[in-house]
Amino acid sequence: MDIAVRGLNGLLMIALPLALGIFLVRRLHLPWAIFGAGGLTFVASQVVHLPFNRWVLQPFLMRFGLGPESGPAGLVAVALLLGLSAGVCEEGARYLAYRYGLRRVREWSQGVLFGAGHGGVEAILLGLLALVGLMQAVAYRGVDLGTLLPPGQVAAAQAQLAAYWESPWYYALLGALERASALCVQITLAVLVLQVFVRRQPGWMAIAIGWHALIDGVAVVAAQVWGVLATEGLIAILALVSLCMLYALRPTPIAPVPAPAAAAPMPLPPADLPHGDALESSRYVD
Repeated sequence: MDIAVRGLNGLLMIALPLALGIFLVRRLHLPWAIFGAGGLTFVASQVVHLPFNRWVLQPFLMRFGLGPESGPAGLVAVALLLGLSAGVCEEGARYLAYRYGLRRVREWSQGVLFGAGHGGVEAILLGLLALVGLMQAVAYRGVDLGTLLPPGQVAAAQAQLAAYWESPWYYALLGALERASALCVQITLAVLVLQVFVRRQPGWMAIAIGWHALIDGVAVVAAQVWGVLATEGLIAILALVSLCMLYALRPTPIAPVPAPAAAAPMPLPPADLPHGDALESSRYVD
């Protein structure tokens, strides 16, 4: 049962964005290239994001003693910095993609598909990692890790493996739920950044970064304070708020201008009235 549910979670994380992509491509009549461009943009953003967190942000946090163990203020500081790191890198990558690579992508529907590709590739990669983690956990189950790992790593590996199998089965499906919420957020963020070009207002970039940072920051704080279930529920609520924002940004259909009414034809004279020469000669009739 545990193995089946954990495997289902990974498969759902992969299948969900693909199904969404198929639906959007067919419904919006747009090419898969926009979806793929969104996926490439996510990968490009992580080329900067992950090294920045590892080599710049983490040493900074350690130097100033910031972390969950440093109290509420430290936790909030970490959440904000991690959220800003993700927001600047991912929304910056989206901006560059719109600015230089996707100059013809300026419609709301195109932004939706682009965001689906961004969040979709993220979900697919995480789903693959979840399946790989499941295979490793199954392979190491009941195995003496002391024969495979250095002595200093055995205790930590055993604790991770025990925590993996001891978590309730329904926890395994939270990964798919989180990716569904993340897809809603990523689509909205893509459309928010698109407003920089559609409306020619740079302030929309700050809105996108701020919304991204807020959601990621809330997730970090909630996971430490309220636990996994409450965190996923809160993220789902923020995803619904994102969808409301997305709907509000949808362009209003322009009502067709009615054609001008045709001029009424001139009425014909009655058939019994004299015309032409007859009318002239009638002037002399008594």
